[in-house]
Amino acid sequence: MRNTEYDAVVVGAGPNGLIGAITLARAGRKVLLLEAAPIIGGGMRSAELTRPGFVHDVCSTVQALGVASPAFRDLDLESHGVEWSTPEIAIAHPLDGGRAALLRRDIGATAAAFAPDDAQRYEQLMRPLVAHQTNLVATFLSPFQIPPAPIQAAAFGRHAIRSARGLARSRFTGDEPRALIAGSAAHAIQPLGNVGTAGYGLFLNLLAHANGWPVAKGGSQQLANALGAIFVGLGGEIEVNRTVANLSSLPPAPITLLDVTPRQFLTMAGDRVAGHARRALTKFRYGPGVFKIDWALDAPIPWTNPDVMLAGTVHVGGTLEEITESEAEVASGHHPDQPFVLLVQPTVMDPSRAPNGKHVAWAYCHVPNGSTLARTEVIEQQVERFAPGFRDVILDRHVMNTAAMEEHNANYVGGDINGGAGDLRQLFTRPVISLHPWATPVDGVYLCSSSTPPGGGVHGMGGLHAARLALARES
Repeated sequence: MRNTEYDAVVVGAGPNGLIGAITLARAGRKVLLLEAAPIIGGGMRSAELTRPGFVHDVCSTVQALGVASPAFRDLDLESHGVEWSTPEIAIAHPLDGGRAALLRRDIGATAAAFAPDDAQRYEQLMRPLVAHQTNLVATFLSPFQIPPAPIQAAAFGRHAIRSARGLARSRFTGDEPRALIAGSAAHAIQPLGNVGTAGYGLFLNLLAHANGWPVAKGGSQQLANALGAIFVGLGGEIEVNRTVANLSSLPPAPITLLDVTPRQFLTMAGDRVAGHARRALTKFRYGPGVFKIDWALDAPIPWTNPDVMLAGTVHVGGTLEEITESEAEVASGHHPDQPFVLLVQPTVMDPSRAPNGKHVAWAYCHVPNGSTLARTEVIEQQVERFAPGFRDVILDRHVMNTAAMEEHNANYVGGDINGGAGDLRQLFTRPVISLHPWATPVDGVYLCSSSTPPGGGVHGMGGLHAARLALARES
């Protein structure tokens, strides 16, 4: 007979916290979920940031893993109001002279736009990966488990361990296929010469071919609301506007899951974590931040190449060489004059996010952690480079520097939206070296944020892994 009101308490209602709470509730536990913000969602929140009727996703829009993550797959999100919309072109990468690399769902259609040799090499690279995407996704998102398809995982790893720059240069000669690797690899927010960055690019591109990089109609908040409804339907309780400053303020429970980064955890734990354990967590490294702009637009972005208007995501930054240089500058603590810009056009797939005939878009560039330098001008210059007249269609804008990003979500330390540097050195040691990285030095307390494996992204796997570990240990 339990002597506490709750079997588990979860702090933080981002995707990982929500999935952790759902996993515990599905196991029959009575769970309380606490969220500091007025609404749940974390990186899945939406708001009218510019003008009434213009719905912007404050952080994540494109859910590359929304239909592929094992944490979401059997939740029947659609019956809880999630309607997925997929663009005709998942990724566009404009280049000078009106050229553009276009990643379509069909591998052959994507490769057909390349030079013959590059087309053949692209198909040889991507077809085996996409054919085994279910097992590869499971392997990538569960790094401490035996791969369900070890041969295919090894084949993927042979390419993934390389640098994005090295893979793109050695395999392709044309700007277009090289750009598709570079743009997706730049999501890793680290120099493209780093070992392992090819894995980021290949993984995101295989997801685009397999699932099309969908968005939730009405905004990412719809996904958060669906997860919240599932949790409440299982008997869970949610309290918003509940800031947790220390562990002692939490209701007693055998299991506590924290959707926070190591910095917040150490503050919350106080002297309950000391010595080697505290030193190890203090060494956790945060990566570069982002500077983000949301736009309300009078018309679609006037890309020189009209096919780019059909893409949900646009990687703006020019050639492999240009992106490699700009990302290296950021990693060195500088602000490039021509940064890599990640841009999303939600109303391409979901016109409901803006008044009739109007549009929304957002973009961010990478900046040194904690940067206070405004980047509006350079971001808009980069877009204008490939879409002359872009500024003429801007009705309004909302900007967020690294401090504003962290104010929105305390896990974005210094503007780091990935919950910590994701380079190879920290990929498998986040937050510390351990076979059970979700466990903390405090008994019954587990981390489930993107600071734990498998890292950043809206996939919920940190919550799933932490909850399963907690349940196994409790039993």
